[in-house]
Amino acid sequence: MQSKLPLEIERKFLIEYPDLKELEKLSNGDFSSISQTYLVGEQGTSERVRARTRDGVTVYTHNTKIKLSAMKRIEIEDEITLDEYNELLGRADKNCRTIEKVRYCIEHGGFTFEIDVFPFWDDKAFMEVEMPSEDIEIELPGFVNIIREVTDDSRYTNHALAIKLPED
Repeated sequence: MQSKLPLEIERKFLIEYPDLKELEKLSNGDFSSISQTYLVGEQGTSERVRARTRDGVTVYTHNTKIKLSAMKRIEIEDEITLDEYNELLGRADKNCRTIEKVRYCIEHGGFTFEIDVFPFWDDKAFMEVEMPSEDIEIELPGFVNIIREVTDDSRYTNHALAIKLPED
């Protein structure tokens, strides 16, 4: 396993539910199904495991984030084996449900925009963009309808959604 200690700087937007066929075209096939489970971890950190399937191949990762500000976090992410993934699932946070989503990665204006579509929403989705610094200006793509920026709104994190997912 390789580990790195990068700084994640990203902005997040709540967008109207996108045209999925258009996203598939715009992403040039770069979309994947993600199953994300939050773990019980140390105070002040967010820890999760993820199974991400693209073109029939599943990659498992373990991720830890330490929030520095609404836009900036320390992020440690390692690729793990299926056995390690299953072992870590034993620490699943019982207050959270596993999130299922489809992520579309779209290049626009020199940035990669990640659009997450959830099965429990039919009117909205998330769009995130990582940036090299907080003061960078980005050109938002015209192919989505932005409802509002939610970078500093804790109600619109995947973790918050995992706590408040509707029951089956």
